[in-house]
Amino acid sequence: MLLTSLASLCVLAAVAFAVPAQEKRIHHQAQLSDHAHDDKDGYKYDHEAFLGKEEAKTFDQLTPEESKEKLSKIVDRIDTDKDGYVSHSELHYWIKHRQRRYIQDNVNKHWSDYDKNQDGKISWMEYKNTTYGYYLDEEFDDVDDKATYKAMLTRDERRFKMADRDRDGIATREEFTAFLHPEEFDYMRDVVVQETIEDIDKNGDGKINLHEYIGDMYTPEDGESEPEWVATEKKHFAEFRDTNQDGYLDANEVAQWVLPGEVDHADNEAKHLIHETDMDKDEKITKKEILANWNMFVGSQATNYGEDLTKRHDEL
Repeated sequence: MLLTSLASLCVLAAVAFAVPAQEKRIHHQAQLSDHAHDDKDGYKYDHEAFLGKEEAKTFDQLTPEESKEKLSKIVDRIDTDKDGYVSHSELHYWIKHRQRRYIQDNVNKHWSDYDKNQDGKISWMEYKNTTYGYYLDEEFDDVDDKATYKAMLTRDERRFKMADRDRDGIATREEFTAFLHPEEFDYMRDVVVQETIEDIDKNGDGKINLHEYIGDMYTPEDGESEPEWVATEKKHFAEFRDTNQDGYLDANEVAQWVLPGEVDHADNEAKHLIHETDMDKDEKITKKEILANWNMFVGSQATNYGEDLTKRHDEL
């Protein structure tokens, strides 16, 4: 079980002017949804995978008729070659596109905050002055945790330089996207691993021991018994994470943990949706087949509410 920590920049966001919310550690190819993927318990995972997390919330407010109407239009967009079928490749591309949309929206939201001269690029000085400028003149003397703010500035500068592929001190939109979301770019792999180790490695020896590994996920309360999943994670550490069996996770082992490139969740979800929807088993789906299974793709609160009422009535 891998839990994503809250952003270390959250503290700074409360006092600086335009700091975007950033996770301190973002894992490559994250799950398409926070919900469990178990169709027996509903289709919330499929909704968020197919629509994107934010758009799924919008569909939750629609009636079944509105959902079906919007889904019909979405199918037309997915069918890029206009042959009347949605193939695996078309659905795979759509799901990946929807999952990347939140990243693009995040970059767009904050772009004007940093591009002060409106030249379509963001220099390191623009970012630094906007984010830390108020405190730089005083060398962070006005903040309680001076060392933390200095470390955050150093970390931001290192990540910015890594994202700046041509090393000109100026980030294009793509480079700035790599700065904000390094887990999405292969060339940012090293900085993601380095930041992960720094976040978890409490004794500063450059590697992660079992205590640090568990401590990043779980802090026991007084008198609390250890949850079963903690024992499972200890076993995973010993049997799967620590591949060289030396009792620590080094950079290569951390990379295998947080950047498991062999998993393509969008591909798996595309296969799942086609398998569940393809009535004639020709390995592609029509709009008719999709609309017949509309609740799996989009659903709505109205439908779920109606199902709840039916269940309650039956129980009575």
